[in-house]
Amino acid sequence: MTTRHTELVEVRNSQLSITGSKSETNRLLLLKALYPNISLENASNSDDSEVMTNIIQNFQLPTSVALSAVEVQQLFNVHHAGTAMRFLTAFFAIQEGKEIVLTGSSRMKERPIKILVEALQQLGAEISYEENEGFPPIKIKGRKLINNKVSLPANVSSQYISALLLIAPKLENGLELTLEGEITSIPYIKMTLALLNEIGVETSFVNDKITVIPSAIEAQQIITIESDWSSASYWYSIIALSEIGTQITLSSYKQNSLQGDSALVEIYKNFGVETIFNNNNSISIIKSNNFKPDPSENEQAKQTLNLKLNNSPDIAQTIAVTCFGLGIGCHLTGLHTLKIKETDRLEALKTELSKLGANISVTNDSLTIQQSNNLNSNIKIKTYQDHRMAMAFAPLALKTSIIIEDAEVVSKSYPTFWEDLHSIGFQVENQ
Repeated sequence: MTTRHTELVEVRNSQLSITGSKSETNRLLLLKALYPNISLENASNSDDSEVMTNIIQNFQLPTSVALSAVEVQQLFNVHHAGTAMRFLTAFFAIQEGKEIVLTGSSRMKERPIKILVEALQQLGAEISYEENEGFPPIKIKGRKLINNKVSLPANVSSQYISALLLIAPKLENGLELTLEGEITSIPYIKMTLALLNEIGVETSFVNDKITVIPSAIEAQQIITIESDWSSASYWYSIIALSEIGTQITLSSYKQNSLQGDSALVEIYKNFGVETIFNNNNSISIIKSNNFKPDPSENEQAKQTLNLKLNNSPDIAQTIAVTCFGLGIGCHLTGLHTLKIKETDRLEALKTELSKLGANISVTNDSLTIQQSNNLNSNIKIKTYQDHRMAMAFAPLALKTSIIIEDAEVVSKSYPTFWEDLHSIGFQVENQ
């Protein structure tokens, strides 16, 4: 285990290259497996994307001996990669004549998969549990899926929904998916549909019903993946916690991004951070002023930032830490999906921010930090095998010396994070 002791020396105005969105990359890796004529540029270098790539490549290796209708069972381990577990469950369900066992880390075996499995079973898939009902590992016997109608609760993880949508154009009768209740994580659903449209698949999303038409894509295509907005969030936090005039340039981002976490542009205006979209597809983020309380509110309320993050829950940790570092209160809602991530992120935030001096409370879908200027020093932050815990807390080195445990966990989504942090002026030491 690597522990990183992080202190600020000087934030230098810098330019950083961020690799492609993990969310877009993993969707496109699955589509490339279904349609090999697709080529990808600027793919994510994250652990999750490496897992997806390696499993798909190993699965596609030709067998040296002709086998009967069902080939020898293959075992694949996704480790901590939740996206890979969801997407590959759907992918393997339509691989006729193949038998796969899909497993993961001890934490992955605690993350539910039942909703997706039942939806695939509605379509005709043959999937069973190897250990505990509703959780990985699972055994999948690939079949031709004829049924095309399925319903899902609308407030489930968007990865369940996207997993079904990604295989839909390969289903004989396509897919008609009905979402029941209030829809959450809409940007991630729309991202999946937009990527399907980009490769030539016809889709529609009207009210609570999503339809995907079966498609045969034959033309060669090259798709350039936009850089990851979730990874950009840590640099937004650093700028927010910096002096006025501090600037970092990141490549390469789109003003009309498919990624829900691009909401950073508007959210961080609250902290005085301005975003400039440059002609070369880079963005410059600049600290132009400080947080300005709302004069219409009473003294306590005006020092509290209220945000609904249903559409971008992955940046909740970053925002919470930014608020605490600035001495601002916050009330963040729409966070129910954080309970089943790499760790229970709400409880993890409560524990670690409390060590630093925060007065914080959480519910099943919200987080509240009281306005305060308390900030303890030389605190060891536990990361719970969660990459976002490590990176969300690192910017606090602008305010106090901080120690990040199990620091190498950042490789899950951003392997060069510590090197990039050092390059802009942070002192980062192994302990």
